[in-house]
Formats: sequence, C-alpha cells, structure tokens
Amino acid sequence: MASFVPTSEETLADLRRYTEERLVDVACLDCLARVRVKKNSDHQTSVQWSAEARAACQEFVRRDQRPGGRDVHEPCTRLMASIDDAVRAGAVPVGAYDGY
Repeated sequence: MASFVPTSEETLADLRRYTEERLVDVACLDCLARVRVKKNSDHQTSVQWSAEARAACQEFVRRDQRPGGRDVHEPCTRLMASIDDAVRAGAVPVGAYDGY
C-alpha cells in the first residue's frame, strides 16, 4: 500500500520529472535486455528494470537460482558495462538538470 499518493497536478508533474524524464533506453550487449537509464553524475546511475528485462538477464536468472537468491542491490555487471559503453558513445547524457 502506498504511503503517499500524489493528488495535486504540481506533485504529479514532479513525480513524472523525477521518475520518467531523461530516461534513455539501453540494451545489454550480452542478453539484449532493455532497461531505462539516467545518469545525474559520473558516480550515479539510475536503472529501471521491466519484468521482461529481468527475465532476459541471464546473470539475474543465475543469481535468483542460487541458495538465498540474489541481493537486490547487486547490479548486473554485463548491463553496467553496456551502460558505460552507451555513456562513452554519447547515447546516455551525464549530468543533472534543474536540480534532478
């Protein structure tokens, strides 16, 4: 259950701005899982996974099958390398705009 449900148009606009704007589609160069990525700095990367992308990621599938499952904060190393390649190619801009 949501602890906060935005109702004002300004709050909804902020929600969209922080969670949807500037996201770029990036495909893993290994398994082709497609995620949405935003980099506000060289040290910060936001990645939004869809259910389809999680199912396609073989690294996640292997981790999910091991005893105890996988740490949800542990990234897919192959996808992170693909994101780094997309940043170097200029496909994913780096830097926050308007404070986000």
